[in-house]
This record gives sequence, C-alpha cells and structure tokens, in this order.
Amino acid sequence: MSDSPSERSEHEHFTEPTTNYWQELLPQSSTQNQPPPWKYGVPVTLPDSQVLVLPIRQLKSSPEHGVASLLVNHASMEVVEVLGRMLGEKIKETVGDEEVMVVGLPTLGLSLAPIVAKAVGLKRYVPLGYSHKFWYSEKLSTSVSSITSPGLNQKRVYLDPYLLPLVRHKKIIIIDDAVSSGKTLKAVWDLLEDVAESEVIACGVAMKQGDVWRNVMGDERAEKCCWVFESPLLKAVNSGWDLRS
Repeated sequence: MSDSPSERSEHEHFTEPTTNYWQELLPQSSTQNQPPPWKYGVPVTLPDSQVLVLPIRQLKSSPEHGVASLLVNHASMEVVEVLGRMLGEKIKETVGDEEVMVVGLPTLGLSLAPIVAKAVGLKRYVPLGYSHKFWYSEKLSTSVSSITSPGLNQKRVYLDPYLLPLVRHKKIIIIDDAVSSGKTLKAVWDLLEDVAESEVIACGVAMKQGDVWRNVMGDERAEKCCWVFESPLLKAVNSGWDLRS
C-alpha cells in the first residue's frame, strides 16, 4: 500500500529536474496536453492555442500543495520572445496610443519588460533592481517578499534616482513575470504612485496564479492587470497532482 501524500517527503512527491521545461511550445494536439491529475508537468494553453508545459513545485510551507512554475530566465529565447510578444499585445490593447513608460520588476520581469516596451513603441524601459548602489536613496525603495524566496522576506527593490525623471508624473506600465500573492506588485505600485508620483495605468505578467492577489491589491488595481496565461493551484494526490480551489 502506498503512502498518502502527507506521509511522503517533499522530495518524493512527483518532482523532477527542470532541464527540459520551458524550452519549446507544443501544438494543442500534443500528447503532453492531458487533463489532471498530472505527475510532473502542467500543460497551459496560450492565447494562440499553443501549449507550454510547466514543472510542478511543492510548497515548502504546505507540502500538500503545489504550484506550476515559470522561470523565464531559464526558458528558451523563443519562449521568452513569444510570451513577451503576447503580453505586449495585451498591454497595447489596454493603453492604446497613450504616452507611457514601462517599468520592469526584478529579477524575472526584466526579461519581459524590454519586449513589452518595444511593443508599445518605446526605445527603452526603466528597470528596478535589488542591488543597492552607493548613490541610491532608501526613499526610492520598498520592501518586497516572494513565495518562491521564503528566506528573503526583507529584500528591497530600488529605483535609481537618476532614472526618476523618466517616471515622475508619467503614466506607467508595470511588468513582472507572475502574480500570485500580489504583495510585490502592491509594494512597487505604492512606491511608484506615492513616492515617484507616477500614475500606474496597467500591469502585465506572463503568468497568473490564483486570485489571492486581488484582495491584496484591491479591485481598482486588479482591473488594470492582464496576463498571458493562468497557472492552476495544485494539491497532492496519490497519483500526482490535482487541481485545488
């Protein structure tokens, strides 16, 4: 008789290396596009009906739960380009011909931000960063946290003061790789509007996980967010991973 999911160690419950994940887009008819339960990878459908298979990662804080992961800086350049283009198209639909500036969030949002910036007709974008340069000001920073980096809850994200003129009193688009808890996006949103006196008119991510972030960010901001695909929340079952609400 097999152990229940709660009795297995987190390393035993259907996880595997991500060497081959995020490297190609598959047709909708792919044999990997299967319904749950899944063992190691979750297929998600993109707007053009192509399929991207995401590896499953068990949550350290709740081993009975898992998420489908996307690390865009580990993906093939083709996959990053396609995700960035699709996100850029969604952002373009939202902002139209308004004069805007794109702000990319570290670390993974910086892979998508230049592609989105190009899509809306910009020659540059403003990158935020975790690295504290000696000329930076704490006033232009905020504390952020991430569910994928639980040991780094007090890291800070910085806006270079010499880039402040590019965003002050400007209409801003925030770009990141994913939204899950919503805490990072809210913190940066507050920084840009309260400190940099910007107006955030849109926020774009490649992947949306669940809806907890809506309560954190509030309805008004949530309505300004768009994404390329949705990643399901998962629960451990004996045969792998199934959907959880």
